[in-house]
Amino acid sequence: MNHQHSPASPIAGPDPYFPNSGDPRYRVHRYELALDYRPGPNRLGGTARLSAVAGTALPEFALDLAEFRIGRVLVDGKAARYTHRGGKLRVRPAKALAAGAAFTVEVHYTGNPRPVRSPWGGLGWEELTDGALVASQPVGAPSWFPCNDRPADKATYQIAVTTPSPYTVAIGGRLLTRTTRASSTTWVYEQSAPTSTYLVTVSIGQYQPVQLAERPAVPQTGYVPERLAGGFAVDFGRQPQMMTFFEEAFGPYPFGEYTVVVADEELDVPVEAQGVATFGANHLGGGWERERLIAHELAHQWFGNSLSIADWSHIWLNEGLAKYAEWLWSEYSGGPTAAKRAAAAHTLLAGLPQDLRLGDPGRKLMFDDRLYQRGGLTVHALRCAVGDRAFFRLLKDWTVLNRHGVVSTADFRAHCARYAGGPLDGLFAAWLHDPMLPAFPSSLRPPVL
Repeated sequence: MNHQHSPASPIAGPDPYFPNSGDPRYRVHRYELALDYRPGPNRLGGTARLSAVAGTALPEFALDLAEFRIGRVLVDGKAARYTHRGGKLRVRPAKALAAGAAFTVEVHYTGNPRPVRSPWGGLGWEELTDGALVASQPVGAPSWFPCNDRPADKATYQIAVTTPSPYTVAIGGRLLTRTTRASSTTWVYEQSAPTSTYLVTVSIGQYQPVQLAERPAVPQTGYVPERLAGGFAVDFGRQPQMMTFFEEAFGPYPFGEYTVVVADEELDVPVEAQGVATFGANHLGGGWERERLIAHELAHQWFGNSLSIADWSHIWLNEGLAKYAEWLWSEYSGGPTAAKRAAAAHTLLAGLPQDLRLGDPGRKLMFDDRLYQRGGLTVHALRCAVGDRAFFRLLKDWTVLNRHGVVSTADFRAHCARYAGGPLDGLFAAWLHDPMLPAFPSSLRPPVL
């Protein structure tokens, strides 16, 4: 059982929260990006080649791309007509594409990348004091490459970035080659696991590598400004144990490696991407508040990255399970139990407005802190309802059965029902669809040690 859609089938209509993002009439299965970035003038030149499949007959189709100058657009190697405004590159091939046809589109573009405006501030490519980073969730990917910007349209990526040689380039996936010519270095990365557009990241900075774990474990590397390397090694010292514990709880780590970047800047929150998490210098310094962020970003590799949501209305599946992973790590590593952490979250939520519908929060509340807390509580309520043995089995099976796939709340409910002794409809109705906060779940079954 895998919820991956076949490449030729169009995905269900527009995203309910971002109806202008993406084009559901085709799917991309591979992106090849060749980029040249100059940090001083913040100048990006690129060629993007997308390999896609038409889900329906296409006289024209759309890509999402911010304000760049377009050099040319080719479809299957032939010049195509296009218009480019309002973040949409509309392409009309010389000959309409037939339903089910495989096609390639190549876009040559240049400009000064800047974040896409959103209700949450700028998203996507961000120029730093010295370098750049990408934080695209949910709709920032068009700030730096032409794409079909829908979380369910997952593709493989090869990304080559050329930049001045003092800079390190970190991208999710495997570093294939690093070639220096004169004063520039080209870094080529391959991400062979299907990846959502918002989960593709690039970090460019004067970083030094810090090895946290090497084979046979999952290779874990930090890229950190030299002055922060000592603090980083201490703060992230428990990440390899976290990885081992999460593999026991959630199944094998879904990617080939895990990279952590610490930007030499203050960031509001860390940012997860596929195989990479980006932290700010302000996230170093130890203590539970920082350690839980390390656990949260790592857990997203399973929940949100390997298992991607069908559309943004299901975001609680990413954030609730990553929040619960923090509490599980606390319990496992000798801190307060998950039940204690859940009780504290319940007390917090009880004092806040009760107007959040977790299972479909709406665009305005999709990143509200209450969604994270209530999401974690919902997972805890599920654990109390089915007992530990069934709970940990259903969690691991959920990630293994849907590895690199696309999932929805309905999929999760159907999955959980198979592990419960009785119906869970009441539990999910109360926690997901009724804005009122249910009573704190008590463990009715003795925990299995």
